[in-house]
Amino acid sequence: MGDIANVGLESQRHVLSVLDRDPGLDRTAGTDLEEFGRRFERHFPDLERLFRSLYGSRDDWLDQLAALVVDCAKSWERRPAELKALDARREAEPGWFQSREMVGAVCYVDRYAKNLEGLRERIPYFDELGLKYLHLMPLFLAPEPNSDGGYAVSSYREVNPRVGTMGELRDVAAELRRHGISLVLDFIFNHTSNEHEWAKRAAAGDPEFEDYYWIFPDRTEPDAYEQTVREIFPDDHPGSFVQLPDGRWVWATFHSFQWDLNYSNPAVFRAMASEMLFLANQGVEILRMDAVAFIWKQLGTACESLPQAHDLLRAFNAVCRLAAPSLLFKSEAIVHPDEVVKYVDPAECQLSYNPLEMALTWEALATRDTRLLSQALERRHNLPPGTAWVNYVRSHDDIGWTFADEDAAELGINAFDHRRFLNAFYVNRFPGSFARGVAFQDNPRTGDCRISGTTASLCGLEDGSPEAVRRILLVHSIAMSTGGIPLVYLGDEVGQLNDYSYGEEAGHEADSRWVHRPHFPAGSYGHRGDPSTPEGAVYAGIRQMLAVRARTPQFAGNRLIGFHTHNPHVLGYQRPGDGQPRDERPGDDGTEGAGPREAAAVVILANFDDSPQHVAAATLSGLAPDAVDLLTGHSRPLGGGLTLAPHEFVWLADRSAGQQDRRSGPRA
Repeated sequence: MGDIANVGLESQRHVLSVLDRDPGLDRTAGTDLEEFGRRFERHFPDLERLFRSLYGSRDDWLDQLAALVVDCAKSWERRPAELKALDARREAEPGWFQSREMVGAVCYVDRYAKNLEGLRERIPYFDELGLKYLHLMPLFLAPEPNSDGGYAVSSYREVNPRVGTMGELRDVAAELRRHGISLVLDFIFNHTSNEHEWAKRAAAGDPEFEDYYWIFPDRTEPDAYEQTVREIFPDDHPGSFVQLPDGRWVWATFHSFQWDLNYSNPAVFRAMASEMLFLANQGVEILRMDAVAFIWKQLGTACESLPQAHDLLRAFNAVCRLAAPSLLFKSEAIVHPDEVVKYVDPAECQLSYNPLEMALTWEALATRDTRLLSQALERRHNLPPGTAWVNYVRSHDDIGWTFADEDAAELGINAFDHRRFLNAFYVNRFPGSFARGVAFQDNPRTGDCRISGTTASLCGLEDGSPEAVRRILLVHSIAMSTGGIPLVYLGDEVGQLNDYSYGEEAGHEADSRWVHRPHFPAGSYGHRGDPSTPEGAVYAGIRQMLAVRARTPQFAGNRLIGFHTHNPHVLGYQRPGDGQPRDERPGDDGTEGAGPREAAAVVILANFDDSPQHVAAATLSGLAPDAVDLLTGHSRPLGGGLTLAPHEFVWLADRSAGQQDRRSGPRA
């Protein structure tokens, strides 16, 4: 331990000497560099330890670290005063994102509002909806017409001119911030497009930039890597490598025009840290860290979720603590559930998508059986302090069935057959299906595919199903009540349908995911004030849930406790209040009827079946007999049990817990 500490001190002295000599820093008394110095004292040890673990085998690692810290100091000096004030507020209230008032939304700027100026004009609507978090899908310069929805970035400092300019993005961020809305952008840091300046110089044979990517002269090393690396997009290209015109091979995990960055080169880390800090200084408050599982490569492994991937994220976090303290990370890891949660940590990714809950909500809707979803909520929902899920019904991406095979096996479910059933159900290849999804990367031979579709089309609204609106509200109720930040894909709150004309747009023909990325549904929004229409009924229901959530203390944070309903069609769980109820559920003592022991808990019950379902009185005996449904303000007598209508859900609390809501009544 002493040797390690001595190395750390030597590193610190070396870096400080480089900082002292750099002519580009303002050392006048009282300048921002003094505050940076305080941050350096606190956070440099973590950064040094992580950087050394990643790059300590290289002769130049310490010089690279010193240059990185100088970059951070200069970025801190450039950081606008308004954002430094935000840093101070966030540091004083580090759990700000766990508020029960947090609700997010996501959209493509060009499809939802045409451009950034049009987006600014929609801010009053965002206030109407109660947004506190707005995720704009990738809007940087990218290849045309094929850009993988913007995920092939050609410049992190230039906005696609069809959408606007970086100055306009900065102005939008400031305007959103004045309305209490945090701007979220994607940080596509696993790869760049082949049109990025770095890639162009690498393709031209510049040795400095060749080392920014994984480029090999022949198939020897690519063949060795592909012995253990899985194929992600076989429809685009076989394996993980594509050949360049000069015969060399470059690593491209996803599309052929997306080249993976080589993080074994510390210059790449420095370069991407600079891009990250640039975006933070434009007013971005949260970065969605794209494809986190793939960022580190090592021969003989799957090159997914390696320990160094976690070290990289922690090192990027340490950089932020030096130069953009309020910036948060949100992980995007569509991997085994046990791997997803490993990225969720205050020092790594403070936020994370919750793909398991999303997938199993759709699974329960198709099967009318909530056991897999209930199992996941009990075992895999609760997170470390200082972190939160981002819960979503669906995203810009396809739906894949990410549940663990071993979890399914416990319930007597064959995972392979079950996924085939779900795929068939959601693309309307199963008798009686209400869903109108579209297959993504369909393999007719194996039945394997993933699912595209808007929430409304997947819930049957497109087909005129009389239960469609109730299904839409049911699936949103789960995302809004399980804890964390609920995320709405804008347009889904007014029941937007699939856009089958996507294939008429250049670059979209072969990607069915564009079916659920429609243009702004003006007609649907026009009906949002009329609850007699499907659009208005969906909008009113979602607004009501958000309003109740915002004024109910139990919905803050993540904590969730299972509640066994003893009816496989009815999902149950508790959101505990300050009383911190004991984890006693029906059946824990061998009898039915333990129930929640603290009146402060809110109990959520949701019927996923097409017919009425009953929860027995003994199961509900731990609740007050005059429990109130917070969504309606009405009492629900429980003495004889509770019967839920098809796709009905209730948020139950004792009367004292609901008083503050009932005084004002339910709000829409």
